[in-house]
Amino acid sequence: MELCLPTVRYPSRSPFRNRTASIIRCAIAEPSGVPAPMGEKTQYKDGLFAKAFMTLFARKMEKFGSGNKGGNGRGLYDYESFVDVSKRVMQGRSRKEQQRVVREVLLSMLPPGAPAQVIEVEVNGVKQRSGVHIKKCRYLENSGCVGMCVNMCKLPTQDFFTNEFGLPLTMTPNFEDMSCEMVYGQVPPPFEEDPVAKQPCYANMCSIANPSSTICPKLQG
Repeated sequence: MELCLPTVRYPSRSPFRNRTASIIRCAIAEPSGVPAPMGEKTQYKDGLFAKAFMTLFARKMEKFGSGNKGGNGRGLYDYESFVDVSKRVMQGRSRKEQQRVVREVLLSMLPPGAPAQVIEVEVNGVKQRSGVHIKKCRYLENSGCVGMCVNMCKLPTQDFFTNEFGLPLTMTPNFEDMSCEMVYGQVPPPFEEDPVAKQPCYANMCSIANPSSTICPKLQG
């Protein structure tokens, strides 16, 4: 769901460290070369492949949303349009309904029989745990919404990898700096026991925030 990993760090023993990763890269366009500070949106330069993937994903999400269709007039979506589609999908749906939508979209993008092709492997006789660190989540900084992060990215992605592929994944967003840790091989905790279940809104960033609530309303029910 992240759709692009602008800045990642692999553990020294990760099997992904010394080979080209088959992920969609989005180049940071900031003069400093690092993500913008908390509260500011990082500038990115999206390649054609990244835009094509955003468009594919957004079009599949679009049928669950309400309002006008997205795109830039030529059928392509930019990242802001993709986030807008996500917001419209979220409207009027419960936490679990949002997760089901994303799960259905992810499954629709798999070739037939893909989950059955996954096998368990060992690296040097050891079952490998691999982690990825995202310095600043583009989805979270563009939406500014805790509920969208948890309901439409973290939980459905964890469920997709853990239950469809048999590859446990735990995603731990840091709402203080918008970074995220992804640990493959770690079974995610039940939602009720996950610290994100008690996360309040970004009161100054989210258009649907409820500053008077101690927990983001989109995480309740």
